[in-house]
Amino acid sequence: MAADNGAAWPWEDSPVCLITGSAGGLGRAVGEALARRGATVLLSARDPAKAAAAVPLPAGEGAGALRSLPAGLDVADAGSVDTAARALADLTGRLDVLVNNAAAYVNWGETATGADLVDSRAVMDTNLYGTWRMIQAFLPLLLRSDHPRIVNVASGAGSHGDTQYGLAARHGAAASYGISKAAVLALTSTLAAELDGTPVIVNAVDPDLTATWPGAEAMGARPVSASVPGIVWAATLPDDGPRGSFFRDGRPHPW
Repeated sequence: MAADNGAAWPWEDSPVCLITGSAGGLGRAVGEALARRGATVLLSARDPAKAAAAVPLPAGEGAGALRSLPAGLDVADAGSVDTAARALADLTGRLDVLVNNAAAYVNWGETATGADLVDSRAVMDTNLYGTWRMIQAFLPLLLRSDHPRIVNVASGAGSHGDTQYGLAARHGAAASYGISKAAVLALTSTLAAELDGTPVIVNAVDPDLTATWPGAEAMGARPVSASVPGIVWAATLPDDGPRGSFFRDGRPHPW
């Protein structure tokens, strides 16, 4: 897939986009790419000061701007998510694109038989239930949009068909992370079936192993810039675009 070139959206209005976990790394890079296309992008973090610090000064207003959500957003906290939804409703009155990017840390040494299930539950609460919680809370704002899009940032780690990082390829490692991302794929498919017949298009994207933590390059991770276009592609699909599918770099990825 070609690198993002800042091309215009496939519809005319200036979209409002919210990205979870976007004070830095992949989430912020996706925000920059969407803003270059003319969107107003709300960056978010558990600490609103971190999201605000990620916005260039001056923050700017209107289309083609990076802004920060004026409330903290912890996807694992129902109260935080509800407060953030109210803040966005007051700020913009609608939401066009929701990118569920926030994710729990990957414990590469964890196995299913040796996992601490308290820790595992915390991973699920961020990766699966955090994504689910966000969609439930922000769906009313998405339904105010003419072209609503939901992008769930999943992972090949949750795929049976990914031969490099998939469920059967890691010999049981990173168990909670992989299982949680498999559940995100199931959630994506289930939501797409429920929302069929509405304008809401929901898909999952595998950004591939991306260098978002120290030492990632040594594991073969690709730069953040290489993972951005696939997420931007899913966020800017036309109204007849695919639904309920799993993609990497704009191409179908095995489940």
